[in-house]
Amino acid sequence: MPDMDTGGFQERFYSSSDGLTLYARDYRPEAAATAEKLPVICLPGLTRNARDFHSLALLLCQDKTDPRRVITLDSRGRGNSAWDENKANYNLAVEMADIVAACAAFGIERAIFIGTSRGGLILHLIAATRPDLLEAVVLNDIGPLIEAEGLALIRDYLNSGRRPADWAEVAEILRENHGASFTALGEHDWREMALALYRDVGGRPVADFDPTIAEALKSIDFSQPLPDLWAQFESLSRVPLMLIRGENSPLLSQETASKMARLHPRLILHSAEGQGHAPLLHLGNIPAAIRAFLATFR
Repeated sequence: MPDMDTGGFQERFYSSSDGLTLYARDYRPEAAATAEKLPVICLPGLTRNARDFHSLALLLCQDKTDPRRVITLDSRGRGNSAWDENKANYNLAVEMADIVAACAAFGIERAIFIGTSRGGLILHLIAATRPDLLEAVVLNDIGPLIEAEGLALIRDYLNSGRRPADWAEVAEILRENHGASFTALGEHDWREMALALYRDVGGRPVADFDPTIAEALKSIDFSQPLPDLWAQFESLSRVPLMLIRGENSPLLSQETASKMARLHPRLILHSAEGQGHAPLLHLGNIPAAIRAFLATFR
């Protein structure tokens, strides 16, 4: 297995309201430097985990002028969080309750949230039901309307059945699936993505999530319109918002992003050049854009 720097954080475990053990990484700088500043909480995508945010979390917590405490979460069934025996619990409402439980466990009454893909969908629900938790939000390539074609692509590659024999093949599979839309990535970036998405089990890389999560996508009827969250976005539109859209994203259309900007006059729209769904937030000029957004909040 390739080397990966995993330092700079404290491993934390907490319990969901239904007793599941969930995992988080707590990147906590010197307390005096961040005592008066709101923390940043990062929510991953459908089959992703806290490792997705490792490089960004280090940049934010080690920032010389505006260091922030950063907490990155593993949703149930992903990463180091326990798998749920009740597979029906892999839904947005239950996972939203897990975020609320995390805030309570870590003593956080209000925070700035970064939500990638599914994490951003959960933030729509939080805005509608627990707006007191949200000081500001960064949505990473997600909005209230998902493109069916993009979701079908995710369904197909997650259920392709191909199992890598070694870490080199993991990177190869990722390039095959995403290379056309992630032209900004170099060899090192593909290796980092492999380490974020897979774990070593007996010397062999295995996708780091409960397979049931991917299988559930097979039941979606793509002949029917996908449900949307425009009503919930109305609540989110009351919160300072930054939207990062992958230049080549098949999931979040430019049309939807433009509509979001019309409905939210203060929305800051940032394009992730040479990236698809979902952009890696530590690449290019994205960290500088996020830091500039965070700097407007205590």
